[in-house]
Parts: sequence; C-alpha cells; structure tokens
Amino acid sequence: MTRREFAGTLAAAAARRKPNFLFLIADDHAGYVLGADGNRLARTPHLDRLARSGTRFAGHYCNSPVCTPSRQSFFTGLMPHMAGVTRLPTALSPDKPTLAKQFQRAGYQTAVIGKMHFNRPAAPGLHGFDYLLTEGELNKAWQAAVQSAPVSPGIRTKPVWRPFKDPARIWLNADKLPVARRDEEMKSSFLARQAIRYLEENRDRTFALWVSFQEPHSPFDFPIEDRRTFDHSRFRAPAAGPEDAWQIPRIFRDLSEEDKRGIAAAYYTSVHFLDRNAGRVLDALRRLRLEEDTLVIYLGDNGYSLGQHGRFEKHCGYEPALRIPFIVSWPGRVRSGEVRDLTEAVDIAPTVIDLMNLEPLPVMHGRSLRPYLEGRSPEPRRHPVFSVYLENEEAYLRDTRYKFIFCSGRRARGDGYDTGNPTPGRYRKLYDLETDPGEFTDVSARQPGIADRFEARMLERFRATHPDAAGEPQGLGRAEAIEWYLRPRDV
Repeated sequence: MTRREFAGTLAAAAARRKPNFLFLIADDHAGYVLGADGNRLARTPHLDRLARSGTRFAGHYCNSPVCTPSRQSFFTGLMPHMAGVTRLPTALSPDKPTLAKQFQRAGYQTAVIGKMHFNRPAAPGLHGFDYLLTEGELNKAWQAAVQSAPVSPGIRTKPVWRPFKDPARIWLNADKLPVARRDEEMKSSFLARQAIRYLEENRDRTFALWVSFQEPHSPFDFPIEDRRTFDHSRFRAPAAGPEDAWQIPRIFRDLSEEDKRGIAAAYYTSVHFLDRNAGRVLDALRRLRLEEDTLVIYLGDNGYSLGQHGRFEKHCGYEPALRIPFIVSWPGRVRSGEVRDLTEAVDIAPTVIDLMNLEPLPVMHGRSLRPYLEGRSPEPRRHPVFSVYLENEEAYLRDTRYKFIFCSGRRARGDGYDTGNPTPGRYRKLYDLETDPGEFTDVSARQPGIADRFEARMLERFRATHPDAAGEPQGLGRAEAIEWYLRPRDV
C-alpha cells in the first residue's frame, strides 16, 4: 500500500460515522471443538486468535438444536416459536423484523454470503439485505467460476452425500475421505473469496456483512490437502450411559468403534478447514485496516454430538447439541477475556443493537451482553437458558447446576432419528450437572421439588415468548399447558 493509499484509508476511516459489522457463522460447530475452549485436539488457530482479541462466551447456548430455527431466532431476536420457524424446512416470513433490516434503516450497506437457511430463493431486499449470495446462487456462481483438476487415482475421495439412504458410516464420513477438490477449488474457499472481494469493494462504505460457512456440517467436507490432518486413532468414542439405550436412534446402532473414531476425525478436520476460511476473511479485514472499526462476531448455529449418548447429530437437549461457540471482537471497544455465565442466542440481537446504536427491534426475547464486553456483570443474573426442539415436542432449561428436559413423547419422529420404539409418552428428566456433567442419571424422581420448579419456569418462558399465549386453553394443568405450547405451528 502506498503512502497516499494509506492516508486515504485513514481519512475514510475518520470520516465514517458508524462502525462496520461482520458476522461469521458456522453450521453445526459445537462449542467444545475449539482450541480456545481447552480442546487440545482441535486445530482452530484463527478462531483462537479472535477469541484472544475479544470476549469468548464459554457458556453460550442455542435456542434450538437444529439449523433453521436456531438461525432465524438469533437473526430476529425472537424465540423460534415467535419467529414462526421451529422446523428445518420452514421459511422465515419476509415481514419478520431482522437485524439486517435494522442495519439497513441505519444507512448500512447490507450483504449476506453463504448458507442461511432462508428456504427461499434470494432476491434483493429479502430480510433486509441489499446483496445476497445464498445457497442456490452461491452454488451456481461457484460451479461457473471454479473448475476442479483431476485427483490422483491413489487418493480416495468421498461419494455423493446421501443421508439416511446410505449407511450412517458413509454419510457421516467414517472413512475420513476428502472432497475430490483442492483447497482453492472448494466451495467454502470460493465463499471466503467472495466475502473478501465484498470487503475490498466496500472498504470506504459502512457495511454489515454476514458470512455463513457450511462446515462442519456432515458429511464434514475438507479438501484433499487436509486428509491426513488427524489420525483417527487419537479419538475415543464416548461411552453411552446406563439410561441411553432406549433413546439411541436406530441409524447409529450399527456403527463400530472404528467408525465412531473416523467420524470424529472427519468432523475435526472439517472444523480445521472452516477455521482456515474464517481466518482468510479476518486476515483481509486486518489487511484492509478495517479491524479496529468493525464489530466482529463468530457463532455456531447449534452444537453437535460425536458419540455422546450414542448420537451423531444435534436434535436433542444434551450439552454437546446445545452449547455453541460465541466470540465478540472489536479492538479497543470490547475487552479481552472469557465469560462463563450462561447466555443464549437471543441475546445476540439486543447486544448488537446496543453496541451499534441501532433502532431496537419491536420485540427482543434476550438482553444485551454489553456489560460483559465492558468488563462488568449485568444485574440481575441470567435466568436459566431456554431451548426448544418442537419437531420432537421437547424443551430444555439449564441453570448453573441443573438441566431440565420436558417432552410430550407423543410425536412420531420425522427427522430420521427414530428409535424403533413406540412413542414413550410424556416424560421429564432432571440432571445434576455438578455431580453428573455427562447427563447420565435422571434425578427427577428423587428431587421432584426441583423438577417442579423447573417445569413452572419453563411454562413461564413459553407464556412470556409465545405468540399464541393469549389463546392458551383454560383449565390445563402445568404439564398439559407446556404440551400445548410444544406443538409446532409453522405455516
């Protein structure tokens, strides 16, 4: 960069009245697969550096352990049932308030690049974005721009992804096979280049950019260069607990120990590839001298189980499926450190609005985390974090000691993870995470008073956040009322 260019960059930064916003999102990145979280196997140097530069929320939870409801929840600041998206195929209504619309009203250039689960074709203005390069459009652009070179016949590569049609070991990549492409030919590498180009072209404008990677979602993609990054023998599949047999999905029951190790190694490799592409975008932000003038957030949309309780997915209320990485960085404006208090994804919208001085959304179910980012603790302390998976009519509450799970047990699973057993009927579970962090022993029968208090608080959260609360039938018992709220109502 010449002196004149550098001086021009400084002048543009000084003239800018508002800071920029960069939101990096990953698909199925569990909070525990991160070097900054203390995981010595994970190779995430770029995300670890981002965590060191800002605040990492170590106790952050999604509000639904499935992609679409989770994403549209933190995008709107609403619990999934209020956002109107509680199931994977549901499209977010264009009339819903969103963070992007608030940025747009404040005069920002808004853009989204990558996988967003909007479940509808991209169109200028959709959900508040001036520029969209989402799933279908991104795939077309990538295929038109990038040609793959032949791969050596000696390198095994993965087949076409056919979840639930092929055996689970195949579509979960137990053989740890790469995509038949090199790094520069991968779709996510192309996505990162599009994001970098957007930063370069808009460096003198005030922008709000969402960049959403598809990794590490199964089949855990990575390029051929990364195929030897992890030795599967370094991994051990977690043992299932004594109460787990009945709830393990049939599709995972034939996996061998060798399969489970390979699946974990493939997932960790995909996370490593994700980290590299996130790092490319962050490096470009630094190179363009935009880092100090940009609020950066990194988030996983939901967690992921790698054998815990016999599961290899999310779609449940165990810790690996609910806890997600959440990092906020803004040099000179956000403190460097770690927060272990419980926070949840609906807190993101009010936090961004607070930090960026945007017009508040009409309704916000979370609260601003700005005090943490400035080295203070908010008062009063957080209520239990709340999450729902209405596809299976279940909900979860977690505080610093206990996890409470309530399920109607009436809905036949349509998500591919049936157990082969009859629907179990209503049940509730209580785990003492202080003595049982693995969530192996249900103590609800031994401690009914604590379970009752959690059940009451769960009903309070539904009543405070559900759009149909005024229509709750009279005369229902507490458990019956919760079941009434657990029914999916997506249009």
